[in-house]
Amino acid sequence: MESRILHSSSPSSCCFSSGSINRHRFSSTSPSPNPLSVSFPQKTRTTRVLSMSKKDDDTESLSYKGSGVDIDAGTELVRRIAKMAPGIGGFGGLFPLAGDSYLVAGTDGVGTKLKLAFETGIHHTIGIDLVAMSVNDIVTSGAKPLFFLDYFATSRLDVDLAEKVIKGIVDGCGQSDCALLGGETAEMPDFYAEGEYDLSGFAVGIVKKDSVINGKNIVAGDVLIGLPSSGVHSNGFSLVRKVVTRSGLSLKDELPGGSTTLGEALMAPTTIYVKQVLDIISRGGVKGIAHITGGGFTDNIPRVFPDGLGAVIHTDAWELPPLFKWIQQSGRIEDSEMRRTFNLGIGMVLVVSPEAASRILGEAKNGDYVAYRIGEVVDGEGVTYH
Repeated sequence: MESRILHSSSPSSCCFSSGSINRHRFSSTSPSPNPLSVSFPQKTRTTRVLSMSKKDDDTESLSYKGSGVDIDAGTELVRRIAKMAPGIGGFGGLFPLAGDSYLVAGTDGVGTKLKLAFETGIHHTIGIDLVAMSVNDIVTSGAKPLFFLDYFATSRLDVDLAEKVIKGIVDGCGQSDCALLGGETAEMPDFYAEGEYDLSGFAVGIVKKDSVINGKNIVAGDVLIGLPSSGVHSNGFSLVRKVVTRSGLSLKDELPGGSTTLGEALMAPTTIYVKQVLDIISRGGVKGIAHITGGGFTDNIPRVFPDGLGAVIHTDAWELPPLFKWIQQSGRIEDSEMRRTFNLGIGMVLVVSPEAASRILGEAKNGDYVAYRIGEVVDGEGVTYH
């Protein structure tokens, strides 16, 4: 294995302008090596849905669990880990620095989206996905990413292919305004199939202690603002691949209702929200942020709520993208399964005050960016879909 570490006294000098379950720690202000910590609330969630499409009774409905990913098992593992390391459960782990700031860290991969990268030969954007999955997690705490490290593992190192992947990581770091500080290249003969590789990423950011976005001030009546996704992003691909197989379509075929091939639509790189979200935060009124990854709306939005609060989601607030329509129809996937697996066109949800919502939606109307009012915070736990 070969480390690739960039040493720098100034971050600016090295800046380039699966169903996974997050289990990061929110630490207390104690700077001890093993600080006490507090956890985000864990709740039993109830989802009530209205039908988004009619399905044939004689065709099996595909599911994430049936495709090999058990979200409930992942949640149970987090619960057990929390007994050994109290405080696990946030999108990013917070560690107190001496003074007035926290370091915020996150780690993730890109799951079986890699399988589609191998099939399509699209390797130059998978590194953007890798960066996005971690920096989008840590920005939910209000943290500005500082640096990123990667892990690239393969059985036989193909230098040209690896260069394409790392170029994507560099691009992702540029989009999130953070340094690619280094990484690890692991060549492990016989461990991976020929031509295949695996990726992991690690991001660290910083936020002032009095500026942490943690959801504790959320109240009923606050507004949910959704920021659009670029596609499936980097979760749910074990189910997506089952759908592709069932559909009989090739990845080179045109996406029904779309303007690209199916492979291009599925490989669209994950949106990096860092600059947009930090800009919105800087103007006040943001109380909580949920990165919509594995677990979809149903599991991720309640993670930022205090006990006793839930959400109403208005499913007509945005147009379901053609890619998700095709996935649901081809896989005969139940509404509840879609909402607990995919982002459905909304990759980040901000919980804001009504005043902030008016400002954000006004800016969106002026064309500064795209944002939707997708719901509200209500009394009573769980997520309801109207």
